[in-house]
Amino acid sequence: MAGRIEDYALIGDLETAALVGRDGSVDWWCAPRFDSPACFAALLGDGGHGHWSLAPVGNRPCTRRSYRGDTLVLDTVWESVTGTVRVTDFMPPRQRGPRVVRVVEGIAGRVDMRGELRVRFDHGHVRPWTRALDRRTVACVAGPDATRLDCGPGAGEPVVTADSTTFAFPVTAGQRVTFVLGWHPSHAPAPAATDVTAALDRTLAFWNDWAAQLRYEGPAHDAVIRSLVTLKALTYEPTGGVIAAATASLPECIGGLRNWDYRFCWLRDSTFTLSCLLRSGYRREALAWKDWLVRAVAGDPADLQPLYGVAGQRRLPETHADWLPGYENSQPVRFGNAAVEQFQLDIYGEVLSTIYSAVRAGVGLDEQVWSLMAALLEYVGKRWREPDEGIWEVRGPRRQFVHSKVMAWVAADRALRLARVAGLRGQVRRWQALRAELRADVCRFGWSEERQSFTQYYGSRRVDATALLIPRLGFLPADDPRVLGTVRAMAGLADRGFLRRYDEVSNGEVHEVDGLSGAEGAFLACTFWYADALALTGRPAEARTVFERVLDVRNDVGLLAEEWDPAAGRQLGNMPQALSHVALVNTAFTLDGTRRHARTSARTPARVPAVRDRRPALA
Repeated sequence: MAGRIEDYALIGDLETAALVGRDGSVDWWCAPRFDSPACFAALLGDGGHGHWSLAPVGNRPCTRRSYRGDTLVLDTVWESVTGTVRVTDFMPPRQRGPRVVRVVEGIAGRVDMRGELRVRFDHGHVRPWTRALDRRTVACVAGPDATRLDCGPGAGEPVVTADSTTFAFPVTAGQRVTFVLGWHPSHAPAPAATDVTAALDRTLAFWNDWAAQLRYEGPAHDAVIRSLVTLKALTYEPTGGVIAAATASLPECIGGLRNWDYRFCWLRDSTFTLSCLLRSGYRREALAWKDWLVRAVAGDPADLQPLYGVAGQRRLPETHADWLPGYENSQPVRFGNAAVEQFQLDIYGEVLSTIYSAVRAGVGLDEQVWSLMAALLEYVGKRWREPDEGIWEVRGPRRQFVHSKVMAWVAADRALRLARVAGLRGQVRRWQALRAELRADVCRFGWSEERQSFTQYYGSRRVDATALLIPRLGFLPADDPRVLGTVRAMAGLADRGFLRRYDEVSNGEVHEVDGLSGAEGAFLACTFWYADALALTGRPAEARTVFERVLDVRNDVGLLAEEWDPAAGRQLGNMPQALSHVALVNTAFTLDGTRRHARTSARTPARVPAVRDRRPALA
C-alpha cells in the first residue's frame, strides 16, 4: 500500500522524476519522460503495479531523511539496535538514458537489508519478461520498453522470478553497495555501466552550482531555494516546458473522483512561473519557459489550448486505467487530460502577460511574436463575451467567470503596453476601447453589492479565490474599496486558516459549478495568494501568519502537493505541485519587499510606463 502523499520525496534528472517513500520504496517512475507511461505505479495501487523497495529487514519507516544541501540527492537513514544504514537516492542529469541510482552505506554496526524490484510497464499494466543476464545484472523487457538493473559488489546474487527480483544482504560500518536501474528502448542496447561515484559527484555539483545562482536573502530562504530546486526538477530540459506536477491521479479528496493527470504544461502557470524565475535570478530557465510557450501557442489563436505536452504536443487524450485501484481506492485513475479540449478565456491574458513580463526583463522578441500577440488579442476581442470553463477547468456548464473576464482585460492591457514597443499604433485606439469595455463589464456584472465582493461568475453570490489576484494583475489598485471588500469576503473560504478555491455548497450530489460530486482540500496556491493580497492591502502581519502557516505543512523534505486537508492534517492532490512552490517563492518576495526583477504586472498600470522606458530591440 502506498504511503501518505507527504511521505514521498522527489528525485529527477530534468526529463523525468521518481517518488521515494519514507519506507525506502520507489513507488512512481515514468520513463523516459515525465509524461511517459509509468514503470512503477504502486503509488496508484500496490507493489504488484510496480515498485522498487530497498530498506532494512522489517520494512519500517526511516528514522530521518533529507536532501543533501540544496540538491536533489536524497539521504534516508534507518537506526536500529544493531546498527545504522543510509540509502542515497538520485538520478544523474541526463547524458544518456534515465537512471535511478541507489547507494547503501553502513554507518554503524550491522544492518540486514532487503530489496524487491517489480517493473510493470504501461502504468502498472504490463508484466515484462525478466531474466538474469549474470550474477549482478537483471533485464526486463516488454514491447518498446526495457530496463536493466546493475548490482554492485556486496549486493549478493539477485533471486529472479517471472514476477519480481529480490535481493538480501548485510551491510556493516564503512561498507558501500550500489544499484543502478536504467531504462532504454527495447530495440536498442542498454547503456554502458554507470560509474556511481562519478555520477554522484556530478549530480551534487550540478545542483549546488544551480542553487548558488539564487538572488534572495530574505526570510524563509531554505523554503525558497527548495521550492526553486523543485521547480527546476519539474522542468523538461530539452524544451524548457514546466510540468504542473510529477504525478497523475493523486486525489483531491481521498476516495473521491477528482483525480487528474498533471504531467503536462499549463499556459496559465506561465506568468507566475516566469515571475518566480526572473525574481530569483534564473533568467536562462525563464527564457526557456517563454520560448516553450511561444512555440506551443504558435499558429491559429482559435486553436490555443489550456495545456500541452512537455514537447508542445497537442493530443493528450484522457483515459481511465481500470486495472489500477487508485490511491487509497480513489477512482477513476486518469491519464491524459480532457481539459485540453476546453475553451478557457483566461489563457490569452496569461500568454500576453508572459510576453509582456519577458519584454520588461529586456528580452528581444522577433516580429513573428509581435504578430502572434496582435492575433491573440484580436481573437479575444471577438470571443470575450462568451462563457467558458475558466481557470478551474470546470466540467459543469460554461459560465461568465469573473476571472476569465479580468484576464481578457489583462490581455488588452498588456497588448497596449507592448504596442508602444512594436509600433502597432494603428491598433491602439481599438485596444484601448476593448480594455475600457472589459473593465466596465467586470465592475458592473462581476461585483456584488450584497457580498461587497467580486464574485465567481456574473450574477452569482459565490466568491472565488482568483479575485485575490485583481490588485496583483493591475485591474484595480490595492487600496480600492472593492479590492478591500473582496479580501475581507475571502474569510468565507477559509478552513482552519487555509483557503479553498471557491464555495463548496452543492446542489444535490453534484457541485453546481464544477459539475463534480464530492469535496476537496484547501488549495495551497490560493492560500499564498491570500497572503499576497493581505500584504498588498496593508495587513503585512496577517500576511506573514498565513505564509508561515503554509510553510508548516510542507513535508519533512520541504515539498508541497496541490492541496491540504485541514481536518485530517494531510496533503492532497498531485505531488509535488509546481504552482504551490511558485506561489511560495512569489509570496516570499512580496513579503520581504524584494523587487529584484520587474513585477509580473503593475498595481497602478496607468502610472507605470515600464515597457516604454525599457524598449528592447527586435531580435
